Amino acid sequence: MTTPDTSRPDDARAAADGPEEADVIVVGAGPAGSSAAYHLARAGVDVLLLEKAEFPREKVCGDGLTPRAVHQLIRMGVDIQAPGWTRSRGMRWIAGRRQAVIDWPSLGRYPDFGLSRSRHDFDDILARHAERAGARLRTGVKVTSPVTSPAGRITGVEAQAGPERRPVAYRSRVVIAADGASARLALAMGRDRDPHRQVATAARRYYRSPERSQEKYLELWADLRVPGSDRYLPGYGWIFPMGDGRVNVGLGALPHRSQGGADLRATLDKWLARVPEHWGLTEENAEGKVLSAALPLGFNRHPQYGRGMLLVGDSGGMVSPWNGEGIAQALEAGEVAAETVALALTRPAGPGHERALHHYPVEMNHRWGRHYRLGNALAKHVFSRAGFQPLLNRYVMGSPAVLSALARLLVDLTDNPSRDAIDHILNTVVRLVPAPATRR
Repeated sequence: MTTPDTSRPDDARAAADGPEEADVIVVGAGPAGSSAAYHLARAGVDVLLLEKAEFPREKVCGDGLTPRAVHQLIRMGVDIQAPGWTRSRGMRWIAGRRQAVIDWPSLGRYPDFGLSRSRHDFDDILARHAERAGARLRTGVKVTSPVTSPAGRITGVEAQAGPERRPVAYRSRVVIAADGASARLALAMGRDRDPHRQVATAARRYYRSPERSQEKYLELWADLRVPGSDRYLPGYGWIFPMGDGRVNVGLGALPHRSQGGADLRATLDKWLARVPEHWGLTEENAEGKVLSAALPLGFNRHPQYGRGMLLVGDSGGMVSPWNGEGIAQALEAGEVAAETVALALTRPAGPGHERALHHYPVEMNHRWGRHYRLGNALAKHVFSRAGFQPLLNRYVMGSPAVLSALARLLVDLTDNPSRDAIDHILNTVVRLVPAPATRR
C-alpha cells in the first residue's frame, strides 16, 4: 500500500492527462462509496473516490436515518451535533383510525435516536469527510467503462472529466462499485440483476410545513389506497420532519405481477387531500417537483465480488426488503468492503489475495442473509399485494410488546447476544431461516 496524499488539491475535480493510479478506486460518492473510501483511507490505503456529479446535489430519498445508520455515522466520526441534523425519537404508524407511537429501542449496540438530513448536503458531508481522512476525491468524473486485463479482471476505469468531458483513465488493484441503482459498472462487468428479486419505486417531494417540521417522530402511513381501485398501496407513505421548516413527503411501493405498478403521483395527491389542512401539505407550499427512483432490494445482484470488483450499496441491491431503507446498509457495507480490501492488499496478487476478497460476500451474507431472505419472502407474498396493512391490524396495533417487536424486525434493531425477551425471540426466528448460499 502507498501512503495516502492527504493534501487537498485546489481543484478537487482535477484529473491527470495520463492514467492516475491508486490502490483502490471507488466509483460513486454516495453513502456506500464515501463510507468505503473513508475507512480505506483511515487504514492507510491510497484510494480514489470518483463522483460523476458536483456537490451539493439532489438525491431521491426519504432523508430519514434509523439508529442503525446513526451508529455507522458515529463509527465514521461524523459530527452529528453540528447544525442541520434533526433527531427523531421513533416512529408513528398510522393505519386507518389506529395510530401507534414506537420509540427507538434503548440497546447497547445502537443509539436510541434517529436523524434526518437532506441528501442535498448529506452526501457532500460524507464525501468531504472521506477526503479529509485521506481519500482523493474527484467530482465531475463520469465513469464510462471498466478497464480489464486479458483474463477479464478489472484493472481500472475509463471516464470523462469536467464540463468538457475530457477522457481520462484510472488504474488500481481493486475497484469498488458504489454507483447506485443503475449499477452501470456492474452491468458492464456482466453482473445482471436477479429477476427473482423485487425492485421497489420511491417518490418524494418537499413541503414547507413549520408545524410538522419540528415533529420528533418519523411518520409512516400504511392505509393508502391506489386511485381508481379499492386496493391498498403495496408499500407505505412517509412524512419525515427536516427541522428547517420543511418535511419530506413520499411513497414507496412494490410492483406486483398480477396488479402492475401504482401511479405514485396520483396516490400522493389522493393521500395529501385527506391530511389536516393546517399541516400545509398543499401545492402552494411545495418545493420542487415529485422525483422518483428505483430501490433494488434484498441482494438482487450477484456476485457481490468477482474479478477484482466489489459491489456496495444500491449497486449490489442492498436496500432492505423490509422497509426500503438503504443508507444504513450502504454505510455498513462500505465499511465491510474497506476492511476486506485493506486485508487483501497486504497480500501479493494470487490465491491468498483472492481468498481475502471473496470473504466480502460471505460476511455480508452472514450479517444480513437470513434477515433478507425472510424479508424477500414477505415482500413477494405480502408487501407487494397489500403493503403493511395486513401486519398492522387491531391486534398488533393494540399490543405495545408486539408493536415493539415488529418495529425492531422491520428496521433490524436487535442486540446480539440478546438484551431482552424481544431480542431473544427475534434472533431465534431469524436463526431458524435457512442461510442463503453465497454466490460466486
